Amino acid sequence: MNETVAFLNSIIWSRGLIYLCLGVGLYFSIRTRFMQVRGVGEMIRLMFRNQRSAAGVSSFQALAMSLSGRVGIGNIAGVATAIASGGPGAVFWMWTVAFLGASTAYIESTLGQIYKEKDDDGRYRGGPAYYIEKAMGQKWYAWIFAFTTVIATGLLLPGVQANGIAASVQNAWGVPAAVSAVCIVIALGIIIVGGVTRIAVFAEIVVPFMALAYLLAAVVVMVVNADQIPAVLSLIVRSAFGADAAFGAMLGLAIEWGVRRGVYSNEAGQGTGPHAAAAAEVAHPAEQGYVQAFSIYVDTLLVCSATAFMILTTGMYNVQGPDGSMIVNRLPGVAMGPAYTQAAVDSLAPGLGASFVALAVMLFAFTTIVAYYYMAETNIQYINRKFHRPWTIVVLKVAIILSVAFGAVRSAGTAWDLGDLGVGLMAWLNIVAILILQRPALTALKDYEAQKRAGRAPVFDPDALGIRNADLWRR
Repeated sequence: MNETVAFLNSIIWSRGLIYLCLGVGLYFSIRTRFMQVRGVGEMIRLMFRNQRSAAGVSSFQALAMSLSGRVGIGNIAGVATAIASGGPGAVFWMWTVAFLGASTAYIESTLGQIYKEKDDDGRYRGGPAYYIEKAMGQKWYAWIFAFTTVIATGLLLPGVQANGIAASVQNAWGVPAAVSAVCIVIALGIIIVGGVTRIAVFAEIVVPFMALAYLLAAVVVMVVNADQIPAVLSLIVRSAFGADAAFGAMLGLAIEWGVRRGVYSNEAGQGTGPHAAAAAEVAHPAEQGYVQAFSIYVDTLLVCSATAFMILTTGMYNVQGPDGSMIVNRLPGVAMGPAYTQAAVDSLAPGLGASFVALAVMLFAFTTIVAYYYMAETNIQYINRKFHRPWTIVVLKVAIILSVAFGAVRSAGTAWDLGDLGVGLMAWLNIVAILILQRPALTALKDYEAQKRAGRAPVFDPDALGIRNADLWRR
């Protein structure tokens, strides 16, 4: 199985996908006139609007749900892996794909809002499968994405998060992976039984707390090592372009691992964000486009950067060269992953760092597992529009619980390879779709900005804009 998964990843995560993610982000940045820069103030304003209904959650809850999926083990172990495999320069390319990817997140999330619909319980549902069917008219493609997402978020990706929890807890407290697996399964079962409302409330409470606590710890580490920050910034930039003597031969790997782990972390273009975006109650689809674009900044420019600076300013990392030799070997015998971050914090607070990072990983990764369940459930609901088979939701709940239990006790390499497979498949399918379907999202942006300039509270009228099949928005 390991050989098969590695072979598939070598195809899916070829340089084609690496440069596609960067190119699409640049293209949408130009097409939106860099809304990710112009619209920062609007993003923050919209984020705290408390509009909600029986059908939809508030913008902040949708942001929290989205961040619960984006902020996970990729923000800790993923950053460490990128540095270990691509050198410090990988951090620069993570920043790059996040900055450009914010515009991609706007496009896909706005499309998710435009083409959302209500499920049998009267709650908003949406995502790539919905907008592929309604805007592109290709049901077969929509079904392929739906099935792929169920497999990716229901079976492949949860195991990575569970594995990260088990590894960090074992490193901090010596708890066996099997015990961690049982605890995760019980906690997950309690949350997912409650459905989307309980998931939204859970994310709204936990996500801000865990993110602020982690960022505060990073600030403390950076203040203590303030004299190292200029040198670290210089190292990141020089390594990103192959100008550093030690990492000069790793330019290609820096780009590859930076983009790969950047996409894994912030999920821009992957098609996960639109699921949470569609659940929000808003007056205009562009509002969630703005909010979800901001979530990319929070994920990568804040949380991932916090991890990177903790690791690099303390020097607690290894780097493996293209030929397998160790270019930097400051943690001999330590496997890449959350242990790097644990060692970084522990260097300043001996005996406490490993425990703090383990707690952060538990919260980050667990909320991501919950978000993955919601995405898988949404795509099951899409499939069930035609067949109405409630037992499929029960099967999904059992499947994700088994995936979590399996992932917790598997080797980290296997878990990450399976996760990469899921991310890559979703990214290829969704990026192709949003390149074809971009016009309604761009039209919505122009309409929103025009109404704001006119001093009106923006409302959305799809018929007036020539957008078809947005039935839920017809007035």
